[in-house]
Amino acid sequence: MTLPAADPRDAAAGEEPVPAGMFVLHGRSLRHGVTLETTSRYGDDVWRLDPAVHQQHQRQVTVRFGDLPAVYQGAARQLCYAMLSGPLPRGEQRPQIGTVRCMFSEIKRFCDWLAARPGSPPLAEVTAADLEDYHLHLLTVLGRATATTRSRARSGVRLFWRYRHALNDRLSFDPRRLDCWAEPRRGVTGENRTDRLPEAVCGPLLAWALRFTDEFSADILAANAVWRHMHAPRVRRSPTEREHALRALLDQHVAASRPLPGYFGKPALVVLAAMINDSQRFLLRYLDQVDAVAAVVGVRHYNSFDTPITARLDGQPWIDAVATTHRGNNHGLACLARMLQAACYILIAYLSGMRDSEIKHLRRGAVSTERDPDGRAYRWTVTSLAFKGETDPAGTTATWTVGAPAARAIAILEQLHRPEVDLLFTPLPHGPGAGQVSRSVNTAAVTSTTNNQLREFIGWVNDYCAQRGRTDNIPAVNGQAWRIKTSQFRRTLAWFIARRPGGTIAGAIAYRHLSVQMFEGYAGTSDCGFRAEVESEQALARGEHLLAMTDAHPHDTLAGPAAAEAATRLAAFAGKAGYHGTIITDPRRLKRLMDRADPAIYPGEYVTCVYTHATALCQRTATSERPALRACQPLDCRNVALTPTNTAAWQAELARLDARLATRPPLPPLLHQQLSDRRAETARFLHRHQETS
Repeated sequence: MTLPAADPRDAAAGEEPVPAGMFVLHGRSLRHGVTLETTSRYGDDVWRLDPAVHQQHQRQVTVRFGDLPAVYQGAARQLCYAMLSGPLPRGEQRPQIGTVRCMFSEIKRFCDWLAARPGSPPLAEVTAADLEDYHLHLLTVLGRATATTRSRARSGVRLFWRYRHALNDRLSFDPRRLDCWAEPRRGVTGENRTDRLPEAVCGPLLAWALRFTDEFSADILAANAVWRHMHAPRVRRSPTEREHALRALLDQHVAASRPLPGYFGKPALVVLAAMINDSQRFLLRYLDQVDAVAAVVGVRHYNSFDTPITARLDGQPWIDAVATTHRGNNHGLACLARMLQAACYILIAYLSGMRDSEIKHLRRGAVSTERDPDGRAYRWTVTSLAFKGETDPAGTTATWTVGAPAARAIAILEQLHRPEVDLLFTPLPHGPGAGQVSRSVNTAAVTSTTNNQLREFIGWVNDYCAQRGRTDNIPAVNGQAWRIKTSQFRRTLAWFIARRPGGTIAGAIAYRHLSVQMFEGYAGTSDCGFRAEVESEQALARGEHLLAMTDAHPHDTLAGPAAAEAATRLAAFAGKAGYHGTIITDPRRLKRLMDRADPAIYPGEYVTCVYTHATALCQRTATSERPALRACQPLDCRNVALTPTNTAAWQAELARLDARLATRPPLPPLLHQQLSDRRAETARFLHRHQETS
């Protein structure tokens, strides 16, 4: 094929070299507290990009040009600078820092491959045959990867054409014009394909998370308070004051008959000294007194905090004591504090729908509580930063409505950290190290750290259940422990929201999506089975409800314009079911019945829809086999039938309107008129159909 020549307007491109002392992030918004003078320069072999990363949970981001073949380092350096702060191609926006780092990996993949070609050809001499060979190479080495992964690898190559205006050595043609350069994309729906938590895992996982926050947390926080006291700066005291502190501690153990902290059968002097904020050398003077008390109250088998265990599980203390050791003990404070933090994450993530980046930016005071006139809390909102889809790289303040368990989890995190710690998912200080985050300039735990912590939580629960013969463990899936990830909570919540009446609209609002269609893609479509599963379960639930209606005969007392049609359809449905007072409990049999004889009746809180497309006000344009419940117009539609339950719901609505209209001080005139009109219309609707029932 004939390839287009390079744009003649680019003939002089890249001739002006970038000064070696140029700051590569000068075109970027820098994180708070970072000055441009401390950032990387063009001539550096390693560019640190994290000063322009505003999300606190991101890893260090670097590009290392020394890892590239020498012949291509200059072009890669020019390309990365153009993406970071240099001139952009016409009509393009500046890519995110994460995108630049991701593309650098693909640039390296291509340059390494090209350097192995005979003669290591410059980019300007790369031919169509070369890129066809690279395409075959990707199909070989990334054959088991997704088409998206291979597409990303090809995108890294095309950057040498898209940014040709900034390069001395650049591709001479657009790879996208090659016939072989793209792969056919099958079944692409643009939908989120993250796994959701299996229901067998989700239930026990939430139950144990609630146990930790509502029951076990008091014991862990008490030990945590002692740990802080033990590690507080020592206060100067007189010898008499120090002796009185030791005597008071020993007297407390004798009075409560509580064993002393021990180590291999002997009193743990290090722990006792830390409990009175003193040194072990000081306690050696009073070793006889310590041994005397140990002879009376005994010594624990391992070092533990001197705090009583108050939480009970099946009437027994859930653990013997909180150990002070960090290693080899799943009852140590370091381990239990991590498990408590993981439990808080589970509740916040699942009960809010927040992304991991949004959760990681929760700070002290994030929860706001609304109370009724009697002081009872009825709504909790959480404030954090949102990043996805926002124009400000530093994030935009956003608010989520959460349940009481999530609000309690945030309050627990505030107690778990020292008062000076602001971010609530900062790594905890109890263990010997904070992992990768301890070497990062950012303070929130990275996503991989949280994933490991969540998996450790599942392992802790299962070990605990195995040791005590409990059956409420978190089960394996297909013979293996479920590989949990932070993204699965938001995905699972979307699934459950979408299954509720009107849930798609509620989910679009809660998930801050711009449209209902975006949330539907998040909750799932038929291509990956989620939408099909939702509709199948809804049909089964509806079938059970309709069979119950034919058994209890509420269809004999139906009212509304579609009452007669509903009675006819229900009678036919019962006949096809062979229904004689026996409940169909087999889901497969019920599914076959609904597939064969679905009466198209949709029970709801206020109305029962007897769907007929020709008279449906919710479907005015496209032909549909299902009603659009979010567009229901119950007071005017001819497809409406009313059961006694529906009528009771309308009566309750009238009572609520009456109470609102009687509010003192009076409502504004316009609002009062609107509610009065709504009340009158609702009353006429009920009166009309009660007369014709």
